[in-house]
Amino acid sequence: MDSRCSSSADSRLTARGGGYSINSTPISTRMESFEAGEKKCISDVRRTFCLFVTFDLLFITLLWIIELNRNGGIQSQLEKEVLHYDYHASFFDIFVLAVFRFAVLILAYAVCRLRHWWAIAITTAVSCAFLIVKVILSKLLSQGAFGYLLPIISFVLAWIETWLLDFKVLPQEAEELSRYQSIVEAERAPLMGPGPLSDGQFYSPPESVADSDEELDDKHDPEKGLIQQGRLF
Repeated sequence: MDSRCSSSADSRLTARGGGYSINSTPISTRMESFEAGEKKCISDVRRTFCLFVTFDLLFITLLWIIELNRNGGIQSQLEKEVLHYDYHASFFDIFVLAVFRFAVLILAYAVCRLRHWWAIAITTAVSCAFLIVKVILSKLLSQGAFGYLLPIISFVLAWIETWLLDFKVLPQEAEELSRYQSIVEAERAPLMGPGPLSDGQFYSPPESVADSDEELDDKHDPEKGLIQQGRLF
């Protein structure tokens, strides 16, 4: 009888332990996958943003080199636009503006991995203010197609970077972080102790299992009960 009671109790505990392991296995797997993703340098969406910032710099540089080569050679035009810089006629400052955007954004969102929009707000505000003032005060519009092309493309690229960060990078990373926190809370919940007993709950001690089984056997076997009573007398 004792062996039957102990085996039934062990089977109940095993069933409870097995149920917990089944429920906790998917949660542990999701936590491990998230932690493995966090071990990367940057997330996939942030990497895409950094690639676009690099494209911004390279594209403005390419357009500026084409503009230098169109007006009589790169070397002579570099001396004219860089060494003898003229705010009203030079495209060199638009290239410097692209370098400024690249340096600030890569430092903020690739190296420091910020989760705030203040860096992109600074670069976009500076780019827009500088380009608007330059178009109004300079003589770029009288220098052909590049006088229109470089300011417009620089302006558009700055706002695309802002859109990517504000509507793609930061919301997606915030959603992944909240999902991870919910997984951690779900993982910690089964490990917490049981709460206070309600009116309808009752937990019997382990000895009551054996006693109840013996009483049940006595009810089903009256002869055994009579023998035990005879022994008592």
